[in-house]
Amino acid sequence: MKIGLFFGSFNPIHIGHLVIANHLAEYSDLDQIWFVVTPHNPFKKKSSLLDNHQRLEMVYRATKDYTKLKPSNIEFNLPQPNYTIHTLTYLQEKYPKYDFALIMGEDNLKGFHKWKNYELIIENHDLYVYPRISSETIATRFDGHEKIHHVKAPIMELSSTFIRKSIKEGKNVRPMLPEFVWEYLDEMNFYK
Repeated sequence: MKIGLFFGSFNPIHIGHLVIANHLAEYSDLDQIWFVVTPHNPFKKKSSLLDNHQRLEMVYRATKDYTKLKPSNIEFNLPQPNYTIHTLTYLQEKYPKYDFALIMGEDNLKGFHKWKNYELIIENHDLYVYPRISSETIATRFDGHEKIHHVKAPIMELSSTFIRKSIKEGKNVRPMLPEFVWEYLDEMNFYK
């Protein structure tokens, strides 16, 4: 089985995440997409994150009606700050029969050469890259790389940061969120 790993803080998960993940589940050779909720991204400030389990709950609620999309808390018990290479090594040991691939936006591919052990990652795992609007160029070392698959997924210019800011300003963001996520955020008064 080939699993696509969609890493993120999902703070909150929104319809853009679901559209991209579902597109990959339906239009690529990936059998499942796991939403790996990251406790702490080394490149982000931790203070703006909701509790790990609250974000996992939102991912669970968002994906429960999709058979190919799964929430994952695999990084919750790994040493922090965590790096993708450590998670991949752990997953390969835990699920030796699965083939794990990474899902990332074009913006992440542009900085991929800065990732810890990126050479090892690309040697052992496929990367599925979805389009993002950006002015930066992708490093030529990744042009035409056999392990990098550019996916013609819909361009989703929607961010969790924008949603959090909008909620704080009292804006109606309901159409940007899966219904079950909206209900949970509203009930818990998150981001207000």
